[in-house]
Amino acid sequence: MNPDSAKKIFDDSSENWARDEPKLLSDWTARPFLLDWCLPVEGKRVLDLGCGEGYFTRQLSRKGADRVQGSDISSGMIEAARANEAKSPLGIEYAVGCATDLSALEGESFDLITAVFVYNYLKIDQMRQSLRQIFSHLKTGGQLVFSLPHPVNPFLTGTDSKFHFERSGGWFSGRDQIFEGTIALRDGETVAVRCIHKTFEDVFSALRDAGFEKFPEMRELAVTEEHLASDASFFGPLKDLPLHIAIRVER
Repeated sequence: MNPDSAKKIFDDSSENWARDEPKLLSDWTARPFLLDWCLPVEGKRVLDLGCGEGYFTRQLSRKGADRVQGSDISSGMIEAARANEAKSPLGIEYAVGCATDLSALEGESFDLITAVFVYNYLKIDQMRQSLRQIFSHLKTGGQLVFSLPHPVNPFLTGTDSKFHFERSGGWFSGRDQIFEGTIALRDGETVAVRCIHKTFEDVFSALRDAGFEKFPEMRELAVTEEHLASDASFFGPLKDLPLHIAIRVER
């Protein structure tokens, strides 16, 4: 896949992603869990790959990380992140960059690297390339925390789902195929997203081949009872469906 293809998606819609309060479905169903999984971050050096306009990056910084850097392929997203930083400084450094090329970080290492819904925009070989480079930039004992749309989700949800992908193949025949989709905003609008389908085997073998030897932790994320109690009309149609996977692994 040409990285410019994903770049255009976010350059064209960067204003729809800008936020400091939960707005997207995954702001409730994924990011809070991922943030808790990253803690504690006090005194740590953190890299947020595919940071977008910095929503998750800012949360990491506010939790006390010593130094936080954000990188995203979309110049529109980075422009929005820098605008927020200028308005409410947290000391975050933002740069335009691709998750498959960390050469600009030569000689640097991190205690924590995050990639929130990044690898659903990359082919399997590109994901492997990224993970190899992440491994080389993690300190011994450092952690990688990342998330993906649940691989099963496109095979369960329909066109009326608030988290929906159009399939371009089956579980195996669709590997490395682009599933275009949408995510609902709570105000009723939607934003375009993309899932390049990967099986669990693809993800875990990529981690192994990158050099990670410790057993990765995985969680399957879904709508909770708390979500349903807060807004049954928004979250209810997704009850008991797998939405995302979160993975944490230590070097």
